[in-house]
Amino acid sequence: MKNHGKTFIYTRRMMIISVVVLIYIWAFTGLPLVEIKETSSEVFSAIMAGIFHPDWDYVYDPGGEDLLRSLLDTLAIALLGTFISAILSIPFSFMAAGNIVKTRTTVRTSKFILSFIRVFPDIVLALLFIKAVGPGPFAGVLALGIGAVGMLGKLTSESVEGIDLSAREALIATGGNPIKTFMFAVVPQVLPNFFSFILYRFEVNLRAATILGVIGAGGIGTPLIFALSVRDWERVGIILLGIIVMVTMIDAISGKIRSRLI
Repeated sequence: MKNHGKTFIYTRRMMIISVVVLIYIWAFTGLPLVEIKETSSEVFSAIMAGIFHPDWDYVYDPGGEDLLRSLLDTLAIALLGTFISAILSIPFSFMAAGNIVKTRTTVRTSKFILSFIRVFPDIVLALLFIKAVGPGPFAGVLALGIGAVGMLGKLTSESVEGIDLSAREALIATGGNPIKTFMFAVVPQVLPNFFSFILYRFEVNLRAATILGVIGAGGIGTPLIFALSVRDWERVGIILLGIIVMVTMIDAISGKIRSRLI
């Protein structure tokens, strides 16, 4: 019996490995052949030269567009988008928690809405909002604000479902009304994780905001795509350096805040 069980486990593992290998083979056979152009080395050298010799004059220009203004626009888009998504995700988070809402229809509907929102990538939402409200930072804010609701709502609802309800039951037993029991027994347990999720989503939104400008949704992506289109590699270099510095600083600050919350 032991040998039979070992044989079955070995056969199952080999089948899984075979399926995974076949999937990878199928995926790679669908890729086009990689062709290196004759000008690839020249373009790569120009890009690297621009990165190591950036256009420092673009950092700040009192009379026009510069790097600092574009980075601040990107930061503002990420902040406003995160704020909107945090506010909108709160009702869905609790309505999707089965231990708080006892109506199965409400829970399933809320979870379906959160899953439906997560289907759309940020860049797709940005394209839709650009058509709706026009190009600019407002379209980027809406795209990040709506797109992050699905992620924040799902993570927070799972956190709500994992809380200890004994404090809530104790308050109910002492005659506490539903609002007080919710505010003093449920919310304090969820808040640390909720703020941690917001900070994590803000980091994601900051990276996404640097890309949305490429399609006209404001931020640092707009001057970056212009610089790439005219092959202004020195400007590309300073923009990339600015993005790296901004993202690194925000990640460090956010990480320290999250470590204190949890």
